Amino acid sequence: MTWDELIKNESHKTYYQDLIAFLNQEELSHDILPPREVRLSCFDLTPYDKLRVVIIGQDPYHNYNQAHGLAFSVLNDKYPPSLKNIYKEMVSDLNVDYPKTGNLTSWAKQGVLLLNTVLSVRVHEPLSHQKKGWEIFTLEVVQEINKRDDMVIFILWGNHAISYAKYIDTTKHKVIQSVHPSPLSARRGFFGSKPFSKTNEYLCSNGFNPIDWDLS
Repeated sequence: MTWDELIKNESHKTYYQDLIAFLNQEELSHDILPPREVRLSCFDLTPYDKLRVVIIGQDPYHNYNQAHGLAFSVLNDKYPPSLKNIYKEMVSDLNVDYPKTGNLTSWAKQGVLLLNTVLSVRVHEPLSHQKKGWEIFTLEVVQEINKRDDMVIFILWGNHAISYAKYIDTTKHKVIQSVHPSPLSARRGFFGSKPFSKTNEYLCSNGFNPIDWDLS
């Protein structure tokens, strides 16, 4: 299986064709993020055969020069609140320096699929592309990953991401979950949850290389 094969299979389905038609119409009258050419970059940067970890987000950041197709990742140096808290936990968990970039491409290239469940948004209108078909597509992605026999680690932050746990076979795969890193909830169990070290412990104990999370 490759992502291209999965996307091609989905592209023949009515929901996907309706989604593309919706996006084409949206682009006539709205600015849509991330740009079309990087909308699926999580798949380009993390090939299916290199996949080791999945971090599930919700929808892209909705301000310019932020979203570029990777959940929680931004192109500019103004880190959103959730990313700041992710970094605080990473610094505490791994005893590394605070990151100098909001761009998580280095994680993606190591096999961390940074998957939003909705892959586009109108500028300044969060969740504006909910329930247009993306959720069907990304659930198909999760279910395809779940079919793998080799272990994949799913990191689920917050209720939205945790709702995908029911699609994951924990006899084969690992799930690390906590409340969301947003300022509203981070102090209720995200801080101190140690998702980064736990992920690397699982990887190493199953014969895989650890992720170098350090972005400093």
